Amino acid sequence: MSANGYRDYFKVLGVERSADADAVKRSFRKLARQYHPDVNPGDATAEAKFKEISEAYEVLSDPDKRRRYEQFGQYWSQAGGAPGGAPGFDVDFGRYGNFDEFINDLLGRFGGAQGSSGFGAGPGGFGFSGGFPGGFPSGFGGPATGRSGTLNLDAEATISLSFAEAFRGCERTLAVNEERVQVRIPPGVRSGSRLRLKGKGNLQPGTGRRGDLYLNLQLQDHPIWRLDGDQLRADLPLSLDELALGGEVRVATPDGEATVQVPPGVALGRSLRLKGKGWPVKDGRGDLLLSLTLKLPEQFSEAERQLLEKLRQARSLDPRREWMKAAQL
Repeated sequence: MSANGYRDYFKVLGVERSADADAVKRSFRKLARQYHPDVNPGDATAEAKFKEISEAYEVLSDPDKRRRYEQFGQYWSQAGGAPGGAPGFDVDFGRYGNFDEFINDLLGRFGGAQGSSGFGAGPGGFGFSGGFPGGFPSGFGGPATGRSGTLNLDAEATISLSFAEAFRGCERTLAVNEERVQVRIPPGVRSGSRLRLKGKGNLQPGTGRRGDLYLNLQLQDHPIWRLDGDQLRADLPLSLDELALGGEVRVATPDGEATVQVPPGVALGRSLRLKGKGWPVKDGRGDLLLSLTLKLPEQFSEAERQLLEKLRQARSLDPRREWMKAAQL
């Protein structure tokens, strides 16, 4: 503060006088984390600096106060401002569950909406930044107090995985409260699986206590593969002659191409089992089940039509004979 009591709030926050609201907010958040009393326990200088930057943010984040400050300088508060000539700032740090809860409350009191702040939607919650594969949805829930009055510092969120990521396993880098957290997702997870990251949840200032982070996993649908317990299923399209005559056909598996033997005259809907080619499980791999379906061309060639006509003339079976008898009431 200068000898005449004037504080240059722009210098206090380290921003230009032309800085917009977002720039002011970003600078305040950075400095608040640096000088917060919980980060600097017993440091009176840091606490004084923290109150100074908070006072500066209170003024510059409010359009009316900022306008009067820029117009009247040290006399801004007398020009229709706070009683007593200067903005007061006092904080009871003990009433907050964690640091982000304090910051979000402060931004709400001084600056209103959190829109571009990068924090989570709820007070005390984690915030996520972009830049990791697959994206990440909303922030974690903040600490809650249970019936016993004990503060619950655990947090949770949902991660969406592609079928390939869930099958092979993958790594994700999450930004949690500006901390980069590496998460290893093992092969074979399923929708509803839950991963626990010890000591990565909400932080209780002053105590060093930190909860755990729980990640709820959701699998995206795949156009071919679907899960059925430990088994992996898919429909296997066959031509009319393959169904009738059988034979060896090429098929796709998660590991690449393979060949299977189709029995002659096999019924539609029957499944062929490939053991050990299914979903990863604790002791290895489940099975792959291929359900047989008929795939006809949108238009038969002339040669195909002639062969089908000969088949109709030579056919010995009436496929509806028994069906017609059984249908009579």
